[in-house]
Amino acid sequence: MDILIATQNAGKMREYEELLDPVGAELRFPPDLGLTIDVVEDGATYAANAQKKANAYWRASGLVTLADDSGLEVDALDGAPGIHSARYAPGRDADRVEALLNHLRDVPWERRTARFRCVIVVMASENVRHLVEGVCEGMIACEPMGEGGFGYDPIFYLPDHDCTMAQLPSAEKNRISHRGRASQAAIPVLKWQMEQTIAE
Repeated sequence: MDILIATQNAGKMREYEELLDPVGAELRFPPDLGLTIDVVEDGATYAANAQKKANAYWRASGLVTLADDSGLEVDALDGAPGIHSARYAPGRDADRVEALLNHLRDVPWERRTARFRCVIVVMASENVRHLVEGVCEGMIACEPMGEGGFGYDPIFYLPDHDCTMAQLPSAEKNRISHRGRASQAAIPVLKWQMEQTIAE
């Protein structure tokens, strides 16, 4: 069975190739199918945005489709940037990291608590949709550290590992990250969907 991963983000593509390997399906990405759908992510929640993407790509491809929406929630900023994480500031990832650090410049360490949250929607038909979620708790570092990962990974500090997400080996990041945890919850759903497809 082919599964379409509804993202144009190269970092997410790399992660999903590893995260969903246990499913045993052929993963497809929009460029593989020549799809350049521009989905306006104007939902009020991660789930709403993930559902919009899943629906659009499922309709365009006819394939079982996995879409996610994720974000960084900083307690001292009342949960911002949240669903606006990818659009928190114009430019590249480094520009968004810099903007976030500027907003936290005077915030003491003990108040820099935060979490990454990821919501995945799997859509197999008009009436078959599954939603799972993954969360990873941490702190916002005072400066970027590490060369791995993407997005806000260089400033997301993990106290239990004494390093940022960007300093973790990819296998460990995939085990504990918000997307890793959401994917682990999605794997049984995808395997079940494969069984249903074979049965048909």
